[in-house]
Amino acid sequence: MSLTVKLHITNQLNLNLGQTSIINKTKFYTPRIRTKPIYHSNPLISTTSYNNKPITTMHVPSYSSSIKSSLIDPDGGALVDLVVPERERAKKKLEAEALPPVRLTKIDVEWVHVISEGWASPLRGFMRESEYLQSLHFNCLRTESGSLVNMSLPMVLAIDDDTKTRIGSSPNVGLVGPNGDLVGILRSIEIYKHNKEERIARTWGTTTPGLPYVEEVITPAGNWLVGGDLEVLNPIKYNDGLDHYRLSPQQLRKEFDRRQADAVFAFQLRNPVHNGHALLMNDTRKRLLEMGYKNPILLLHPLGGFTKADDVPLDVRMEQHSKVLEDGILDPETTIVAIFPSPMHYAGPTEVQWHAKARINAGANFYIVGRDPAGMGHPTEKRDLYDPDHGKKVLSMAPGLEKLNILPFRVAAYDTVEKKMAFFEPSRAKDFLFISGTKMRTYARTGENPPDGFMCPAGWNVLVKYYESLQAEEALQQQAVLTS
Repeated sequence: MSLTVKLHITNQLNLNLGQTSIINKTKFYTPRIRTKPIYHSNPLISTTSYNNKPITTMHVPSYSSSIKSSLIDPDGGALVDLVVPERERAKKKLEAEALPPVRLTKIDVEWVHVISEGWASPLRGFMRESEYLQSLHFNCLRTESGSLVNMSLPMVLAIDDDTKTRIGSSPNVGLVGPNGDLVGILRSIEIYKHNKEERIARTWGTTTPGLPYVEEVITPAGNWLVGGDLEVLNPIKYNDGLDHYRLSPQQLRKEFDRRQADAVFAFQLRNPVHNGHALLMNDTRKRLLEMGYKNPILLLHPLGGFTKADDVPLDVRMEQHSKVLEDGILDPETTIVAIFPSPMHYAGPTEVQWHAKARINAGANFYIVGRDPAGMGHPTEKRDLYDPDHGKKVLSMAPGLEKLNILPFRVAAYDTVEKKMAFFEPSRAKDFLFISGTKMRTYARTGENPPDGFMCPAGWNVLVKYYESLQAEEALQQQAVLTS
């Protein structure tokens, strides 16, 4: 039987996990009208009242001999799997070869990977126009049952005029990878206009020049979008030595079951892990244990798709993450490190909804969100592109994410007195040093060491070696230019 512990509302502040919302336990979700926004939601604690006085109720899970980590249903009730069964692949390949071809870019293939494994469940292919418009204007899709699922980013495939002409009236097309290999089939297609300006404005809230994904993907893309049902001939592999980290939502759920997790908290990042991150993740696990969970598992889930040019490359980040576990900064027994295959948009509060929704499908029922999630500096002005607090506020109110427990960051910084990363204390603000990702990369690039206790030494050495190799490569290029 579940144990319910009642606390006075002031005790809620001591949890440092923010205000609360009550999760809807039904399978599908419809938008709810809230008279007042609920920020920093932590549905482990629900607010009730007695004699007109607020009381918090903390829900502690009950346990049985067999714990299943299907702690949260995937959107739509079942994970989508669009990879063709092995026994049917030869036949499907012959069919694909005879269809009008659509050439995919490297980033298109990353989206094929995302959609085919069920990260975007219940989406079953690149969006047709009705799905695209719902995603673009409402940040969600309405299912056949009438329920809503969050879908904040359009997942679309662009084609040019020549490709549209080649397709003609064919209802199906073959998808061809950048190297000419057959990737899959798109069935029952619909071709519609690609209004780039509208897409950019709605997704990023600006059309300012210098947005990395826009310049890399949208600006050079064709003026048409083609949507349809996706079939993938083989599981997507990159053969870069990191494929063993690319666990699908189905594989992650099985691993959570194997470890008998009773809570899964996901942490996404696109930077190396420093000791402030580790402090936050370890503190989150400690608090979940205090709430009555027996085996919370951390999903350390770095983004593995497209990132902007000055971000640390994926292979370097993964090596650095492995050193963090080897040095015991994070516990390998309670941590799963896996790659999230999505490309990065840097679209702030719009994109962070996608990041959270994908972790629902992977089986995580807690999501840690920090300052300026999925954000970046303004491309042409010296300021953040988005308000740094809006991401976590939006997550607490987003339609379709009600069943996910949102855990906001506690702010960590380098404590110059204690000589370690610690949670920021406003009462002695002068004792704390904030080291941004940009500052961290500058340290490594210039060979300057960060303060002791900022990052594990082995992890820091990975970054230093990477930037040294970059400098050596740049020197060779300059020498080649001078001698040519």
